[in-house]
Amino acid sequence: MTQLELARAGKMTDEVQRAAEAEGVEAERLRQLIAEGKAVLPANVHRERRRPCAVGQGLRTKVNANIGTSADYPDPAKELDKLAAAEQAGADTVMDLSTGGDLVAIRQAILDHAAVPVGTVPIYDAAVQAVREHGAIRAMAADAILGTVRAHAEQGVDFVTVHCGVTRAVVGTMEARGRLCGMVSRGGTFLAHWMRFHGQENPLFERFDEVLAIAREHDVTLSLGDGMRPGAIADAFDAAQVHELMVLAELAERARAAGVQVMIEGPGHVPLHQIEAQVRLQKELCKGAPFYVLGPLVTDIAPGYDHITSAIGGAIAAAAGADFLCYVTPAEHLGLPSAEQVRQGVVAARIAAHTADIAKGIPGAMERDREMSARRRRRDWAGQLELCLDPRLARALRDQARPSDDETCSMCGKFCVFKITDEDVPPQPSAQGEADGS
Repeated sequence: MTQLELARAGKMTDEVQRAAEAEGVEAERLRQLIAEGKAVLPANVHRERRRPCAVGQGLRTKVNANIGTSADYPDPAKELDKLAAAEQAGADTVMDLSTGGDLVAIRQAILDHAAVPVGTVPIYDAAVQAVREHGAIRAMAADAILGTVRAHAEQGVDFVTVHCGVTRAVVGTMEARGRLCGMVSRGGTFLAHWMRFHGQENPLFERFDEVLAIAREHDVTLSLGDGMRPGAIADAFDAAQVHELMVLAELAERARAAGVQVMIEGPGHVPLHQIEAQVRLQKELCKGAPFYVLGPLVTDIAPGYDHITSAIGGAIAAAAGADFLCYVTPAEHLGLPSAEQVRQGVVAARIAAHTADIAKGIPGAMERDREMSARRRRRDWAGQLELCLDPRLARALRDQARPSDDETCSMCGKFCVFKITDEDVPPQPSAQGEADGS
């Protein structure tokens, strides 16, 4: 039985208990959210996770880090370095998006080393195999596309992105209306290319019952991919994006009916003023299913700083109800990220997530900020460094410009407002003075 089926049956699993303890919520409450389809607990039956993670309503906003090789950089050792950097920076999950090297071995290495749930995008694997064996992505066989989903599930992957909503009708909507950047989802583009060449429907949609059977057998959470996510803010919230979301809403309902955990993926590049409406529409159409967003990136003109543009959008999206933020690194739109850029992306997304959690009233979020402020007021430097989101960077900056007195910062020094205020407190009479009547 899947975590969803067990939750509906009123059974408490070890994974739910551990995730609830880490979350700081009652295990029974988490079980109910999973039973209602408003939270998911990615937990493949073939793999143990040292850090289980629940995603959904009323829970801390989670952060995912994408790692993985490319044809130009196929070294699996570097991806394990990125995995370590992501986990050390506080990522709740990782996704392996590898397209270069021995994909099975790379995936296994990540599964073996990761303490957190691991996700993948099986269509990448199918496309790489088709190119290696036949020289073209369009040479993918429908059975091979489904076969990669099964292979990933059997290997122990906890959640998979499947672009089931990229149907011939949805692609037709996009082509009829036109877009500045067209499709930017790699998986969605692979499938649209395949459909155009073969004149057939998307196998992941047409054979969705088979996808559900695989997911249920191995308890793999389905992350219904948004192949129509906008890659430019000019393309946001168009007919194709909404059409696909309506398809995903129907598929999510079928998944829940089959006992399969499911979440919905979202955009993408979205202007600031549209974000809340997009999140609310998804939540309404998909009946509260967890929402997993990439960014959103709120402007197109900041390559090198897209971890910042995505953190801005991510904070607004999560405050509006998004549950899961996929990080963006400074290398987005420019190249494969380094381990350090992975760390920066995770921290930026965690800032966005925590900011939203304060707005959502998630237990413990505001309390952490209050404690940080109290330590700052006391000039408790060790305490501040212990509590901040990125202790490594904060400590390095503190050490780089340490003041002479070690009680203040080097910007203010003797003009520190807290130190001056403390000196305003009048001295208390000593016990000897009181005894002498002086």
